[in-house]
Amino acid sequence: MPIFEFQCKECGEVFEELVFGNNYGDIKCKRCKSLQVQKIMSQVAFKSGGKFVSASSSACGSCSSGACSSCK
Repeated sequence: MPIFEFQCKECGEVFEELVFGNNYGDIKCKRCKSLQVQKIMSQVAFKSGGKFVSASSSACGSCSSGACSSCK
């Protein structure tokens, strides 16, 4: 059961919600209780070699390819 990030169209609040299946219809804003929410893209992180690595960054941070001698 994944945790998704949502943003309220009424007040702009961004919040996380544990979603069972594809049941997005009854998710309410945590602040104003509006049902006018949209699922937004969240940043993903993976654990690699004992440390967390952002999906948008290279493995070592010293290069953009993630394949230099420092990364290995």
